[in-house]
Amino acid sequence: MNPETRPWSATKRMIGVLGVVATLAGCSTDSSDSDASGGTGEVTVTNCAEQVTFPQPAQRLYVVEEAIISMLLEIGAADRIAAVASLGEDKDVLSEVYGKTTVDSLTMASKDYPTFENVVAQQPDVMVGGWGYGFDPAENLTPASLNQHDIAAYTLSESCRRDADSGRGIMPPWQAMLTDLSNLGKITGQQSEASAAVAAMKQRLDDLRAAPQISDVPTVFMVSTADKKIGTAGSSGAPQAIIEAAGGRNATADIHDTYTDVSWERLVSSKPDLIAFVQYPEQSYEQKVQALRNNPATKDLSAVKEGRFVSLPLVAWSPGPLSVDAAEHLRKALEKWDLVPDSDIEPTRDLLTNGS
Repeated sequence: MNPETRPWSATKRMIGVLGVVATLAGCSTDSSDSDASGGTGEVTVTNCAEQVTFPQPAQRLYVVEEAIISMLLEIGAADRIAAVASLGEDKDVLSEVYGKTTVDSLTMASKDYPTFENVVAQQPDVMVGGWGYGFDPAENLTPASLNQHDIAAYTLSESCRRDADSGRGIMPPWQAMLTDLSNLGKITGQQSEASAAVAAMKQRLDDLRAAPQISDVPTVFMVSTADKKIGTAGSSGAPQAIIEAAGGRNATADIHDTYTDVSWERLVSSKPDLIAFVQYPEQSYEQKVQALRNNPATKDLSAVKEGRFVSLPLVAWSPGPLSVDAAEHLRKALEKWDLVPDSDIEPTRDLLTNGS
């Protein structure tokens, strides 16, 4: 995956897409609000506050980006995936979790985000993507344009917007992810598998919330890139939910958007107790650590001096089933540094990078 097209920097392509998304009015607040139609060969679900009808079970899905692909794999719908795009830097992570044979069997239609022509050429009955990672008006790749070719479009709930001026996200991040799992289960005919996955994740999240907490909540600063600016995440996306579930406080929770850039001064002033990295091949764990240790503004931060770092792959920080695993890993990292009390939480799947 080319990091220049990923949603971690305000200068990246996604940010330019956000303002063109259609105005949306409220949204369902529970995945159970999605209504399946029985026996008609179609299913209608609530997606981005609209009732959208899909063929059911969908036979050929075009799926964009690793985290969204992981949703289909989590509910056992790999055989419904006709083609994928943007499956690259975290392919090995998905192979470890869902099986190398399963992941290697996926047809890669585009290494990067697809064009309209690329999607249509695969003849899917449904495309699953998000605004800025898949759907792109600049490419004439939108639900409306696909509908003209009899291709239904499911939009990742995390990428929905209330209106052109609001930040991303029209429901809490965990709810958005679980809603997508439930909806995709209905669309693919994998309702029972999706229900089981949702129930298991809810239990794991309940266990995290029940873990011992402290009043002096530790501050976690998520760093995706450390260059001229710091790539991080605000209050509307999966990183916020992950940090809170782990028992931490997101240092940039006051920024009411998902992914953004901030100054080095913002990192310094937050005085983080723990720094959590997003693992990119283009800027490795070691390079991020060196950037923090070499910069005069950050080298004396206690978290930097004491090496209070944890690193997780991008797919785990994205809105998908592996974000629950990320919360479990982050909880154990906070416990390792005595920032929260010890608990019985154990990560379900090993996602740590660089031995962090």
